[in-house]
Amino acid sequence: MSDFGILSLLPPLVAIILAIWTKRVILALFAGVWIGGVMVSGWNPISGTTQTLDWIVSNATDDWNVKILLFDFLIGAGVGLIYKSGGAFAIGRSLANKVRSSRGAAVMGWLLGVLIFFDDYTNTIIVGNTMRPITDRTKVSREMLAYIDDSTAAPVAGLAIVSTWIGYEVGLIGDAFKNLNVDYGAYVAWMHSVPYRFYSILAIILVFLVAYFHRHYGPMLHAEYRARTTGKVLRDGAKPLMTTEIDLGMPKEEGSVHIFVWPILTLIFVTLYGMWYTGGGSAAYAKGGLMEVLGNSDSALALLWGSFAMVVVAFFLVLAMKKMTIEEAEDAIIRGMKQMVIANTILLLAWSIKSATDAVGTAPYIVDLAKGAGVSGSWVPLIVFLIAMFISFTTGTSWGTFSIMLPIAIPLAYGVTGYVGPEVFASIGAVFAGGIFGDHCSPISDTTIMSSMFSGSDHIDHVNTQVPYAMTASGVGIILYLLFGIGIHNWVILLPLGFVLLVGAWYVLTEWYGKKYGIPHGKVPIYVVKE
Repeated sequence: MSDFGILSLLPPLVAIILAIWTKRVILALFAGVWIGGVMVSGWNPISGTTQTLDWIVSNATDDWNVKILLFDFLIGAGVGLIYKSGGAFAIGRSLANKVRSSRGAAVMGWLLGVLIFFDDYTNTIIVGNTMRPITDRTKVSREMLAYIDDSTAAPVAGLAIVSTWIGYEVGLIGDAFKNLNVDYGAYVAWMHSVPYRFYSILAIILVFLVAYFHRHYGPMLHAEYRARTTGKVLRDGAKPLMTTEIDLGMPKEEGSVHIFVWPILTLIFVTLYGMWYTGGGSAAYAKGGLMEVLGNSDSALALLWGSFAMVVVAFFLVLAMKKMTIEEAEDAIIRGMKQMVIANTILLLAWSIKSATDAVGTAPYIVDLAKGAGVSGSWVPLIVFLIAMFISFTTGTSWGTFSIMLPIAIPLAYGVTGYVGPEVFASIGAVFAGGIFGDHCSPISDTTIMSSMFSGSDHIDHVNTQVPYAMTASGVGIILYLLFGIGIHNWVILLPLGFVLLVGAWYVLTEWYGKKYGIPHGKVPIYVVKE
């Protein structure tokens, strides 16, 4: 890795600026990867191009990545069968008596996002695919659905005591303690850090506020007002990552709820069993409990098994119930997989730009800047939160940010204080919260891309509408870490204060934007489905 100094920020910044400016995500991501390749090749454009291709190939053949790519194709196939057979619309009809308004649909999306806590990828898939026909029917914009999907997935999975995240998180904490020769339980430290993950907690609360009260600000106000007044869940000219309606055509009129419910349940249970099996099963559980199992599990392989089982169950159901012929089912599978080509291309390039940022030293440069400033223990959480926000935004990865920042944040907080206390717990929480912030805001983040994908939203529209809400929650988080810095360490005081500040900021912003754009209080109409 060469020392490029401030130029190490060039690859991610080129990708992010081009993505927002041109609204061409693939071009922007490739440009960012290519710039990184040129830099590490001594600024030789020819060698830089070959390096770019090498990164793309290595990421395409990486064991974890190839499982996720295949998983996405299989999910596309399953969605194709469920949609074309009429299963998705059947579930919408079955919920018609319970979800008859835009408020009900938005709140149900939030609730589903909270309940599916065990994995963020699975969360985005199920929430997006389940809620899309319901939110379309109740005139909730695709941008709003993508926001609900994205802002519950990672925060919920990151906070859950049983998830695919916790094993990784606890492992990083344990490694840091081991290197410091600190005899302190990593899982206990993880638990103590949860109340200090201000951004994650506030982001979940904010989703509920906007879903229930229908008061919006920023680009989301326009998106929701458009959907509610014109019925257009996508803006004119939008390019959703999954163009289900175009690619698959109109679904069968007489669909069955069973063709929706059983494949989705199969996806969930086979995935959970896959995590149990790959994590060592009963032997691992006897050794270290559920955390041991999750820490050793291969979640990508489990998701691949789950998605394949989903397709098999959906295929046999549509044939057994005579909803489709074999030829129609095969066609739906192929068309469903084709839907994922663009999305998987973006995902592959998002991984490749991580290779580029690693090669030019983006993250170490940012970290070195912070380490150069001597600070007291109480200020460490604020500093690591800001750095984690920036790293995750410019690299598009939360887990990568965790792996970079925890080995620095924990020794820094411990070294200044000399003991494992609130400063260490808050620093751990700040790293996790800051990493998730970038995961939500960055157009090159895999989970942001997947939220757009399964919600059927234009990707840049999703990013643009979500950023103001993410900035609101993170802004309140910054204030709370500032208060921590001046000596208020008790989360029992900080969290309720954060809730009050969040509600106040949301209220002021909705009032201001509403007045500016002639929509009183920023409140969009509540649409009720008529008989």
